[in-house]
Amino acid sequence: QVPLVESGGGLVQTGDSLRLSCDASGRTIKHYTMGWFRQAPGSEREFIASITGWTGGSKLYADSVKDRFTVSRDNAKNTVYLQMNNLKPEDTAIYYCTVKVVPGTSRWAEDYNYWGSGTQVTVSS
Repeated sequence: QVPLVESGGGLVQTGDSLRLSCDASGRTIKHYTMGWFRQAPGSEREFIASITGWTGGSKLYADSVKDRFTVSRDNAKNTVYLQMNNLKPEDTAIYYCTVKVVPGTSRWAEDYNYWGSGTQVTVSS
């Protein structure tokens, strides 16, 4: 069990920015790939971004957020971040942090092992 707590969501306007945090305090994540997914009402959960562990650090982004979102991590704090800039109404969703225990990155939700409860991001038009 790896506890994950997302925070930083909220209600913003188009063009605004938010930084989401994923806190895994007490459970080291430095060896793990960390991912961000989101799920809008009536939609499937979709991949947003991932970052490999301390021995790698490679990043992947969904095309819809590339050049707007940035994933980063602070292994000393057991925290992963998602900086979201130039937000659009279509970014409205619940955002989830997740952990992939098996080495390597993935865009597929089924490859990740532990999930937070999510944080709501709402972008008004």
